[in-house]
Amino acid sequence: MAPTSIVPTTNKAQRTAGKSARNELKASATAPSDPFFAHSRLGPSSIIAETYYHPLHTPNCRVPVLDTVPPVRYIWRAMQAPFAFDLEASHGAARACRLTTPHGVVPLPAFLPVATQATVKSLTPEDVTDLGAPMLLSNAYHLYLRPGVDVVQQMGGLHKFMGWDKPILTDSGGFQAFSMGNLTKVRDDGIVFRSHIDGSAHSIAPEDAVGIQEGLGADVAMCFDQCISYGASESEVEEAMQRTHRWAARCRAAQSAEDRQTLFGIVQGGVFPHLRRESAEYITSLDFGGYAIGGLAVGESKAQMYEVVGQVSSLLPEERPRYLMGVGSPEDLVEAVGRGVDIFDCVLPTRTARNGGLFTLDGRIDINNSRYRTDPNPVEAECDCYTCTHFTAAYLRHLFKCGELLGLRLASLHNLRFIIRLMEQMRGAIQAGQYQEFRRVFMERYRPTNEAARLAQFGKRAKAVRG
Repeated sequence: MAPTSIVPTTNKAQRTAGKSARNELKASATAPSDPFFAHSRLGPSSIIAETYYHPLHTPNCRVPVLDTVPPVRYIWRAMQAPFAFDLEASHGAARACRLTTPHGVVPLPAFLPVATQATVKSLTPEDVTDLGAPMLLSNAYHLYLRPGVDVVQQMGGLHKFMGWDKPILTDSGGFQAFSMGNLTKVRDDGIVFRSHIDGSAHSIAPEDAVGIQEGLGADVAMCFDQCISYGASESEVEEAMQRTHRWAARCRAAQSAEDRQTLFGIVQGGVFPHLRRESAEYITSLDFGGYAIGGLAVGESKAQMYEVVGQVSSLLPEERPRYLMGVGSPEDLVEAVGRGVDIFDCVLPTRTARNGGLFTLDGRIDINNSRYRTDPNPVEAECDCYTCTHFTAAYLRHLFKCGELLGLRLASLHNLRFIIRLMEQMRGAIQAGQYQEFRRVFMERYRPTNEAARLAQFGKRAKAVRG
């Protein structure tokens, strides 16, 4: 099937025409006669055998994968801009895609390591590149406060400033406003807050959030939104959602760098299905370059989160990338990819690593535990990261017990590679038409952290935020 271009628009009549074109595209791409393609937007193609690594890491497990054929290609609104989204394969709701930006192509699904202050803690840009990370996330709020947008611009933009030549996504700072509690006041025209660094007073309006991110020079910017904690009343959640909608429209109107930066809208609405539907309908009507699911991983149960992710994903346009904000537990990544999400970010892998929590295929371990005192094996026998290919679990435990900085670095390398490799495996499984089997095997083996303990931690954080 030849590549197909769909041009997003802002005119209501044109958007309706675009929707009709998408429906025609779906119909033309269906190939029900071949069960291998039953859940794929691509038509039948030649099948080749390639090595595909199963979650159990069976060495020579060979399964058929799709040969490369011209994918269904969606070109974003600014046709002259270097942004594109290619849907390559799907299995169920899970998607294998490619996101093209001014600083390179991002294979999806992908996890974005968090470089909050223009650095992934304890790692160099070369380290992160070697781990296989295709894109990073930095935080506009933190960089606005220190060193300041003017400094970053004088240094040639965020990419040059931090020595990273691949794509960057910046968060607008909405979540930071939520997490600062009493330091922040939310108003219809924006937020007023005091810096957590020196107590100085600041205000950020939606237009400011866009201007800050354009000044930093990120490839993907996020709309300014109001995140609200789990447990808030329906009326409180609806009020925050409506404010998010008004801010989104203002952000959309404020864009002035569409030839080098795209803007993602954010769907809010808590755990209320009717609010999530209303939010998805409004945010997608503004025709953003991509769409994020916000307001999750803030205290709700896993079941609630998965339900919201599945609902919202089904309401978002197929021709745009979908981003689940602030989620990074291995089991959550597997479940969310299966529900149609393409992009993730979270501080969890590195923050957990710095506290001695390390990911394995059987679940998270605490390297400080005495059982690893004389363990001659790597943390994960099948892991290909620098830590596991060079050091024993006993040595890593020794570093943590001595408070050596190398321990934090090695643990961070391991956790990020574990997550990035997991994303690579999921992408391969989707291309092979084997995602449901991949998910089943992974979830049968992986033991998530205790749900009650996790929710208790969220409760403590929410109480701290409320002051």
